[in-house]
Amino acid sequence: MRRIALSQACLAFLLITGCRSPRNDKGTVVFLIESSPTSLDPRIGTDAQSEHIDELIFDGLVVRDANFRVAPGLADRWDLPDPRTLIFHLHPDVHFSDGRPLTSRDVLWTLNSMRDGTVITPKGASYTSVASIEAPDAETVVLHLKYPDNFLLTNLSSGAMGIVPYGSGRDFWQHPVGSGPFRFVSQEIDKEVVVDRNPLSWRGSGNQGNIQRVRFAVVPDPITRALELRKGSADLESNSLLPDMFTVLAAEKHLVVESVGGTQVQYIAFNTIDPILRDVRVRQAIACAIDLPLILSTLQDGRARPATSLLPRTHWAWTQNVARYNYDPKRARSLLDQAGYHPDSNGVRVHLTMKTSTDEGTRLLAATLQQQLAQVGIALDIRSYESATYIQDLTRGSFQIYALRWIGGNEQPDIFAYAFSTARIPPKGANRGRYRNSKLDALLDDASASTDQAHRRDDYVQVQQILAQDLPAFNLWYKDSIVVHNRRITDVTISPSGNFNFLCAAKVQM
Repeated sequence: MRRIALSQACLAFLLITGCRSPRNDKGTVVFLIESSPTSLDPRIGTDAQSEHIDELIFDGLVVRDANFRVAPGLADRWDLPDPRTLIFHLHPDVHFSDGRPLTSRDVLWTLNSMRDGTVITPKGASYTSVASIEAPDAETVVLHLKYPDNFLLTNLSSGAMGIVPYGSGRDFWQHPVGSGPFRFVSQEIDKEVVVDRNPLSWRGSGNQGNIQRVRFAVVPDPITRALELRKGSADLESNSLLPDMFTVLAAEKHLVVESVGGTQVQYIAFNTIDPILRDVRVRQAIACAIDLPLILSTLQDGRARPATSLLPRTHWAWTQNVARYNYDPKRARSLLDQAGYHPDSNGVRVHLTMKTSTDEGTRLLAATLQQQLAQVGIALDIRSYESATYIQDLTRGSFQIYALRWIGGNEQPDIFAYAFSTARIPPKGANRGRYRNSKLDALLDDASASTDQAHRRDDYVQVQQILAQDLPAFNLWYKDSIVVHNRRITDVTISPSGNFNFLCAAKVQM
């Protein structure tokens, strides 16, 4: 825990020695983010920064409300004349930010470009149920399905995807054009993304804020982000600081710290085809060696809740009836004995490597796990990489253990297929650990096709039980969604998933 104390000391020093900086661009809101988005093409970007910024620039056919239900987006309404036909009726008179009308032709291009390889994207696998798409007129889109798909609407929602203009190719990310409440202005990798208010936005009451321009400034170091907020040279951040910083920042008269219970899940995942980690007893031993209550009270400063599933606790498919792994070093050692890993003369049973990003919170978690796993004879080597290399390695399966968060995508049960089904091994999805379980695949297929919610819940309960037993990944906690902002920003409504949509209705005092 020395690194936690170190971060507190560094922050305290910076806050004491810092001074308020005058702002010459009071009409621009400066929003601090940890890293550049990997792609501002909503058909491709899957990291948090990409999806959150894309959601401001683009619109999906539908949106998801606070209760995880699907609501109208670009589509005013939709019809299901039979389980294999989905008809969308588009909102009239929608335009892209460059003035081009948005019609059914753009919807067809967007979906087909993800399905036919025009763009290379893991999101394309979300539309394998689609047999064909047609546009009988400019405001109607008809999807013909190979089989019923309960998750298709979710995968057509804002955040999951966005409608792009007809003809948009692989270089679209460099100059993206959407129909959302904000429009793209510029991007400089590893420095900033700038967006401003889209005067052609078709949205109504949800777009009544007065923020005209947002500069998403890339600041990788959390202490520097805290200092920029304190100095007044930045206006806000969302879920990017270390928990021990919030108390210090809340004492600043010009800053506000606001939070809600979050749906983001912090987890660690295992390479299930690794010679050591393919043994479920080793994965279970690691889970038993983790003192989660201690981590939550120290690393998270009590601003998180234990997670037993990827789904939010309020979701209709969530269950707590799963295998648990309370902190139990004795059980961890026994499981390692059963797996054939006995201590050597130095007490070491096995050597493993954990890859992390350069995010300080993740590195602190890895350092803590290194200390805790050592107590049961697991020597954990930590290797940190910048974001693009890190994600590339995970996609290739070049890891033993890694740590990430699920942000937003885990609010619907199709996350189980995306993250764990055999069909979604990269590049077709996020089953980075190469986990395979035929029973789980069958349950997921059955749940996707069934129209009976009680039956689907039974499937998903079994899915969660299988995952808790096999542990291709170990869910740690639900992170509170926390925003720190300057008091000149008002009407901030925080999303549990941590998206940036509050910028649409927020107001700024010049």
